Amino acid sequence: MADGIPRALGELAAHCGAQLIGDATVLICGIASIESAKNGDIVFADSEHKLSAALACSASAVIAGTFASAKSTTKPLLIAADPKLAFTRVAQLLIESPKKEGIAPSAQVHASAKAGLHVRIDPGVIVDERVQIGDFSVIGANSVIGTGVMIGEQCRIGPNVTIYPGTELGNRVVVQAGTVLGSTGFGYVRDERGRYQLFPQVGRLLVEDDVEIGANCTIDRGALDATVIRRGSKLDNMVHVGHNVQIGEDVVIAAQTGISGSSQIGSRAIVGGQVGIAEHVRVEDGAILGAQSGVPSNKVIRGEGVVFWGTPARPIKGFLKELAVLARLARKQDK
Repeated sequence: MADGIPRALGELAAHCGAQLIGDATVLICGIASIESAKNGDIVFADSEHKLSAALACSASAVIAGTFASAKSTTKPLLIAADPKLAFTRVAQLLIESPKKEGIAPSAQVHASAKAGLHVRIDPGVIVDERVQIGDFSVIGANSVIGTGVMIGEQCRIGPNVTIYPGTELGNRVVVQAGTVLGSTGFGYVRDERGRYQLFPQVGRLLVEDDVEIGANCTIDRGALDATVIRRGSKLDNMVHVGHNVQIGEDVVIAAQTGISGSSQIGSRAIVGGQVGIAEHVRVEDGAILGAQSGVPSNKVIRGEGVVFWGTPARPIKGFLKELAVLARLARKQDK
């Protein structure tokens, strides 16, 4: 990828905190893999084996670990303790989209709505009354922003996103296409005849700074209080978060996971793909739920860095021992 605004290597080194070896004036305009790199691109090597290939490719510069510090080469090097992280930070700078701003003629923005400086509102967007949109934020085509919604600065709302009333987004929040925020929660009470009546779903949804939400996610507002996603958490595509759920800071949740109402996910927890979490579950800080795990209602998952797997989810070491015992029993029966 080499279609960004050209940046001097010296600027990139300062941006990612790397040591520059070579010409600081070399211009870089894109990122690439070692295999597809061309002149003007920068690549990264996180091992000595990859370094040789990186130096031989057509890229104009290489980000590498400290193992490359004494390497003799004419190609400029950026030396970083974590080359992959440094590459990520360089990429964020290089692939910034050109700044566009303004309200498309076909957008419908209520007179009481307030948009900050350099905001972009794309065609077909509907912005209801009393909405607030912070500086440098972008609202993608055909999105609907409900009454009283608050969107912070530098947010990126993709196309066809629906944000219901009672939702508040912090700064630098990313919401990808097709996601629904603040919808009615799935909470019902049975009446005398056994028929379901919707319990009041009048709470709100709070999404803090630097949260990223993938495409086609659904996040319900609280029933009486709030559903909360704390700073820095990342949700993959097609994740469902029920009403009153609390998600801590820097949590990562992979695709097709469902989290039922009133569950809590502690900070730094990792949730794999297709995990099912029932209501009133507590996943404590730093715990890891492997793909397709199932957590029953009211269960507590605890253990910083401990991997849980299976249904019901339990520490993977014990689960694998159980599988081994079952396999031995099966072999005995076959004999």
